[in-house]
Amino acid sequence: MPDLDEIILTETETDTDLDRPWNVIVYDDPVNLMSFVTLVLRRVFGYPREKAEALMLEVHKRGSSVVWSGERERAELYVQQLQSHQLLAAMKKT
Repeated sequence: MPDLDEIILTETETDTDLDRPWNVIVYDDPVNLMSFVTLVLRRVFGYPREKAEALMLEVHKRGSSVVWSGERERAELYVQQLQSHQLLAAMKKT
């Protein structure tokens, strides 16, 4: 039978895992124009043009970019919105 310290430690680790933010990731694709990706990032997240362009360039040069990080429910909504604009997007726990 495990001692009490092990049980508390396991519960604490689980609580910490639940608090970790989720990353919304956009991946490069051969279809969408860079200007379109910038426009979508501005519309979905409300980013200023400069930030949206910087994220788009990271997607273009590195193949992907974390475009937002935060709570799971909002991450799911953002991924759905990005995908509705035909962008390759996913979410991943940090």
